[in-house]
Amino acid sequence: MKKSELLNYQLYTWYEHNKRILPWRETDDAYSIWVSEIILQQTRVEQGLPYYMRFIERFPTLVSLAQAKEDEVLRYWQGLGYYSRARNIYKAARQLIDNHYSSFPSTFEEIRSLPGIGDYTAGAIAAFAYNLPYPALDGNVYRVLARLTDCEIPFDTSAGKSHFHRVAEELLDRSHPRLFDSALMEFGALFCVPISPDCTACPLQIFCDAYAHNTVSLLPVRKPRPKIRDRYFNYTIYITPDRKTLVHQRQAKDIWHHLWEFPLEETEQLLPVTDSPYIDFTHQLSHQRLHARFVVRKTNNLPIINDTQVIDLADLDDYALSRLTLKALAHFGI
Repeated sequence: MKKSELLNYQLYTWYEHNKRILPWRETDDAYSIWVSEIILQQTRVEQGLPYYMRFIERFPTLVSLAQAKEDEVLRYWQGLGYYSRARNIYKAARQLIDNHYSSFPSTFEEIRSLPGIGDYTAGAIAAFAYNLPYPALDGNVYRVLARLTDCEIPFDTSAGKSHFHRVAEELLDRSHPRLFDSALMEFGALFCVPISPDCTACPLQIFCDAYAHNTVSLLPVRKPRPKIRDRYFNYTIYITPDRKTLVHQRQAKDIWHHLWEFPLEETEQLLPVTDSPYIDFTHQLSHQRLHARFVVRKTNNLPIINDTQVIDLADLDDYALSRLTLKALAHFGI
């Protein structure tokens, strides 16, 4: 038996006894698998599962997603962050329907051509939906492969992605790509974890060069992260006696594009507040740290502010809002 065959046998045995039951694993519906893969690009399974269920319940088919309004799609994505994923998934659905697809495409090339889908996501969908021989590489898989090969190439660089793709291709069980990809991803998620994995009990220990060289804790390697940018957001929640307020939709090519929010002033530091209730939050994004102050101002007459519109507070549920805004609303009981 070849080394790769023995490794896969050990991996499959572990997977059979330890795998989680997840809805996208219980189907070969390419549309549902696509939605799950896009959600899980930047989201842990535990966090993403309820969003996935809610999204699929509202948009169970490609056609139902394409026929929706972008605002509604963003609203169902609300809380997941990285909203470009939602805009791309909606754009892709519209593109497919416009090109006379009634279901999700079935070839790697067609899948790869869609907005928001790169080589690795396309490979994952092709393998999970159609059992095509493509490796699926997420952060968990990169970690396993880096440790198995004791590789110090940063996995989040072009060179690293190409290298680990070649490694995955060499290990790939071409007779059972869906099983191989699922097992390897699950092994990274549950066993070969980032901190203090139980290497002494690892079923792949004999294949692991990092274990042999005592470098497990050093892998995988990331490229240096850019400096975090601090930004200061001052929001005002105006409330009239008849429960009217002002909101506007973000249009600039910036964070939260097309989401709705209360009137905002971005400054060099948070602005002082007198005689009004307020709450401060620090919100960490990938390369930005937001310092946000929400101030509630009761007023008889709403001010005139460019690009805002008047709505009933009771209708806020109809608007896609950032997680930060939702936290402020919960704090004030609005």
